[in-house]
Formats: sequence, structure tokens, C-alpha cells
Amino acid sequence: MDYGHPLQLGVLLPATTAAVELAVLAEELGLDLVALPDAPDGAEAWTLLSWVAGRTRRIGLAPAALDATARTPAVVARSTASLDLLSRGRVTLALDGDPVDALEEAVDVVRGTWDAAAPTPLTYRGEHHRLAGAQRGPAPAHTVPVWLGGGGRDALDLVGRAADGWLVPPATSPAALRDGNALVDVAATSAGRDPREVRRVLTVDVAGSVDDLLGLVVDDGVGTLLLATDDAAVLERFARELAQALREAVARERARRGTAPAPARSSAVRAARRPRIAYDDVPTALADHAVEPGDARYAAVRSTYLREGTPGLVLRPGTVEEVGQALRFARTQDVPLSLRSAGHGVSGRSTNDGGIVLDLSRMNGIEVLDDAERLVRLGPGARWGEVAAALQPRGWAISSGDYGGVGVGGLATTGGIGFLGRAHGLTIDHVRAVEMVLADGSVVRASEAENTDLFWAARGAGFTVGVVTAFELQAAEVGDVGVAQLVFDASDTAEFLTRWGAAVEAAPRELTSFLMMGAPRGGQVLAQTTTVIDSADPATILAMLQPFAQIAPLVGQSVQVAPYAAVVATPDAAHAGQGEPVTRSGLLEHVTPQFAADAERLVRSGHTFFFQIRATGGAAGDVAPDATAFAHRSANFSVVAFGSSRRNLDAVWDGMHHHSIGLYPSFETDPRPERLTEAYPPAHLERLRAIKRRHDPDNVFRDNHSIVP
Repeated sequence: MDYGHPLQLGVLLPATTAAVELAVLAEELGLDLVALPDAPDGAEAWTLLSWVAGRTRRIGLAPAALDATARTPAVVARSTASLDLLSRGRVTLALDGDPVDALEEAVDVVRGTWDAAAPTPLTYRGEHHRLAGAQRGPAPAHTVPVWLGGGGRDALDLVGRAADGWLVPPATSPAALRDGNALVDVAATSAGRDPREVRRVLTVDVAGSVDDLLGLVVDDGVGTLLLATDDAAVLERFARELAQALREAVARERARRGTAPAPARSSAVRAARRPRIAYDDVPTALADHAVEPGDARYAAVRSTYLREGTPGLVLRPGTVEEVGQALRFARTQDVPLSLRSAGHGVSGRSTNDGGIVLDLSRMNGIEVLDDAERLVRLGPGARWGEVAAALQPRGWAISSGDYGGVGVGGLATTGGIGFLGRAHGLTIDHVRAVEMVLADGSVVRASEAENTDLFWAARGAGFTVGVVTAFELQAAEVGDVGVAQLVFDASDTAEFLTRWGAAVEAAPRELTSFLMMGAPRGGQVLAQTTTVIDSADPATILAMLQPFAQIAPLVGQSVQVAPYAAVVATPDAAHAGQGEPVTRSGLLEHVTPQFAADAERLVRSGHTFFFQIRATGGAAGDVAPDATAFAHRSANFSVVAFGSSRRNLDAVWDGMHHHSIGLYPSFETDPRPERLTEAYPPAHLERLRAIKRRHDPDNVFRDNHSIVP
């Protein structure tokens, strides 16, 4: 019986420090897996495996049959997940133990701990293991296979019902292997599983001949062969003389027999699949990194920073070619398609319910192309905090919003109103070229010299014409900056907003200020401003801040000189959704007394819990309105209000949006069609529709503001 698993060849090493170098050698020789047992002195395999993980990049890692009944399974789960995250998804968990019912409970607890997507803490009441509301997580980087050992009938029944692999006991005879396979198959079928879901794992002390090993694979069902050795010469012979020949022999024999491949996903994962998605048709190049609702990784990719999502499939391409494959596949599925760079997305359109998410987070490169021109190439999945940290040693920066966790792709295709905006313009003003995958999967480069219509659209409405897979941007020379956090008593809210807006417009371009208010507390309104000054000179910084200090009573202040990278540092936080806030946005030329009065009514109504005004203008206004798809170059301020009720927020905002000259698409969740005409004036909108007719006539890219061709 051949179960059709991709052949996996590895080595079982003794638990000594010499094993680390042998593991590195095994990877260099092209083997697939290194397994390490606990050391005789009691030291756990995790220590050596962590060391191996740090020295290798590709080879799989497995503890050699941990005794699960002698350990706390929740601790085993967290150790496994941590190593899997450290190694970027290379771990397999191998467990053994007696009695079998204790081992089964340990498996339940391990998998329950990994299920970070579950909405409740883990409670488990077994005979051997008990948990009362334990915190779940972390989720591993991939769905970690669980292999179980044992040769008795009860152990094999458990393997068939619950395991991803059977660790065949040492010295098992061919006849006992076949009998064991039969028992596993019966148990798997009785549990509603495909027996091919269970990989058979055999350890051998002597490699033998290719013919001997071939029989184990195609006749006895072994999918993983581990050579037990501590001899580098034996390891080299196995890898150089036998491994490739065995792989070729297995491929030939399987082709001759027409062997069906093992299922790529377990029955439990397949049971969680959503309708109208042909999961088994996902291109091979995408399958390894694709995430389904039943996968352990799902909890980390289902939601964005602000929005909870339940997509049916998350595709995570790593190359331009894979993006094209992902688009071609997604177009054949009758479900929503959402694009995501790094998952911050205030508008929430980079996740969905039951659809496909094209997640570009793996395409996160940061590369300097030209030192003299300060030209850099950024992947869409890089985060702006990472970009700032990479550019800081050169004394460069790119203005990029106010939060380091935002992805390059979403911001650099829409606008980019950031802390250096008045000094250096919008983020899109620094874009010199883009590489883009169009709706049909073709790849183009767009710049001022080629595909100029796409280049125009990419800077302000890129989300509607294609998937940008790389940006070339010109950084600015930026050293340390002044950063002021000022907290005001803004109870006289309208007067405060009017005076703050006037102070911003009167300030030198080197100064950019963002203001935030929440709901009143005890009748008092507090306003916090973050003001960044493109100067490291303390006297200059204080002089520019002086007019702001006189706006209203200060209740808190902090002023420092810091690198720009510290201002937009990358957060170390998972995107797990923060409810479902609604937002409204607007672009203002001035903070007029009339707008300020309406804004005060909004803040005091309690219908917004977060009200922000960002200063723009300055260098952003130097660009002609028709130079990019972002049209509203006369705006000096961007406003956004968050609320929990669409009806309540709209009731107030609809009465004050006449103050705006337009809106910022990434901050707007109102689905009404008139929002599109506020984002793009008539001439811009008609040009975008013409570009859509040429490059996306079927309106594939409609998950954000939909511009119908």
C-alpha cells in the first residue's frame, strides 16, 4: 500500500551539541527533516532544536517522540508553537506515552491550545489532564502535524482517529508494519478520515539499498524515512548516494502505478471549508502558504488591525508570478476578493466573510537601489516602521502616516498623510515607479516614462487598477526630528480647534501636527496633539512649538529629539480585530469657526470615540491637482471620526460634510455611492473609469471603493 505522501527523508540525531553541526550538514545535503530526542541527562530536545532552527533555514524540525504523559500538554503546545514561529513553520510534533487515553487527552489539549481563533478560553476536563479557562495560543506559524508513536491496538486506533502520522516502533518487522497500517486504516475510516491523511514514519539504523527503501515506500506505505546516525560520513552517503536515486525511483514507480497523492489537508480542515471555493484547485505554488479556516494559522490572518474577518481562503504569494497565479485563480471563484498589504486598513476592506484574501505580507523586501538618488525598492507587505528603521542609518526617511504597523501597499497606493507631510509631501509624491500585476495576471512596470496612465492611477487609486508588487520611492534626507506630545484642556472645543488650525497653517513647513480627541469625561474635553518638526535643533523646535503652547491650558507635555524611526516604530502586536467601528472622513482647506462649531457638537454628542485631524498641505500642495489620482491638493487638513453606530455617526456627519472639499478613501467606511465622487472629482473619476476599461474591464478590483468601468 502506497499512501502517496511526498517522500520525506531525514535524520535522527543523538541529543548532543555535535547534532547541531550534523543538522546543518543535513540541510546542506538536501534532506528534509532532522529529529532530536531528549538528552539522557534530562535536557529537553527544545533547547537543541532552537539552536538548530537558528542555524538553518529550510530543514524541518521534530522532537523525537516526547513522552506526552510526563509533560504538561499546554506547555508542550506553547513550546511547539514558539519554535514553529521562530523557525517560520518548520516544526512537526512527535509524541508518545502510556496509557493511551492520557496520550489522547494530551493531543486534545495541545490542539485546543493552538486554536487561538476560538472565542473562549480553553476548558478541558479529562481523567489525566484538566484545564479551567486557560489562555489559548500562541498559534503556530503553520498547522503543525502531530505524529504519535505506539504499536498496540489501542495506540494504533488513536493514530487512525487523531494523528497526522504514525511513528512506527523500532525493529518493527515488515509483517507487523503491514498489520499496523491495516489497523490504522480501519480506525481512520471509522472516524470519517481518509487513511492517506496519516503519514507513516520509519526510523532505520542502516540505509540499505535503493531497492530495499523503495519497497518500504511503495509497498509498505512509509512516507518518511529517518536514518539514525551520528556519523557524518554515513549521513553524507545516505544523502549523496541514496536520497536522490530513491526519490527518482519512487516518482517512476508511482507514475507507473498511477498512485493517488495524499490529501493536502486533513479531514478536520476540509470540514471547515466555505462554499463556492475550489480549494483543491489552488495552484501548487500557492498551496503551501495558503491558509484555510481550519488551519492553525487562520487566527493570525483572518482579521485586520480593526476588523474581524472570516474569509474562506487567504492566499499568501511570495513572488510576482505567484500573485498572477493567485489573481487568475481568484477570478474563477464566485466569492469576494480582498487585497491586503499588512492588515492595518481602517476601512476594513482587506478582509471579508467567506471570500478570498490576497495577502501580500510575505512580499516585504526593503532594498536600496541607488544611494546617490536615495532610491529604494519596497515590497507591499513591508511595514512602514520597518522601512523607517532600515533607512535611518543613512539619514533618510519617507513620510508615511502615523503608525509603524501600516503596510506599504495600502498607504502608498492611496495617499499617505504622515508626520513629515508638510515638509516632504504625501507618500505617493515620493513614488517613482511601480511594478503591478493587472487583473489578467500580466505584469507591467509603470512610471513617468512607461504605462503612464497606470502610474497616474497608482498614486491615489492604485487599489482599483491592479496589485502593486513593488514600489520604487525616493527617500528624503531626514535626521533626528523634534517630537512634541501636548495635552490640552479643550473644553472650549470650537475655539481650541479654530486656534489650533490657524497655528498649523501659520507654522513653517517643517512642522506637522496631528490632533486627537475622545468623548468628554465629566464635561471636560481633552485634546492630544503629536507634533513632529523636521529639525534636530532644540532652539528651533521650541520656537516652532511656542504658538501651540498658547492655544489652551496645557495639562501634559513632552518634547524630545528622536529618530523618525522611533516616532513610527513597528508594533509587536497581532492583528486580531478590534470590533467593527464605522468611520467618516473629510478633507478641509481650513479649520473654519463654522467647521469647529460642528466638530464640537460631534465630539460632545458621544457618537464618536475617536476624532482626529491631521495637518497636510505644505509640500503636498506643491503638486498639481491633476498630476496624480489624489486630487485634493488644496487641503490643509484631513479629518476622520470613528463611531460604533453607522446611523448615529451619519446623522451628525452628514450635516457637516459640506465643510469638506473631498475625502480620503482609506479612512472612509460609508458605502453610499456619493462617497466615490467626493474622493475623486469628475475629471479624475472619468479618467479612472477609462483606465479601468482598458486594464480591468470586469472590475475585478472592487473590494475598496468600486469604480465601475
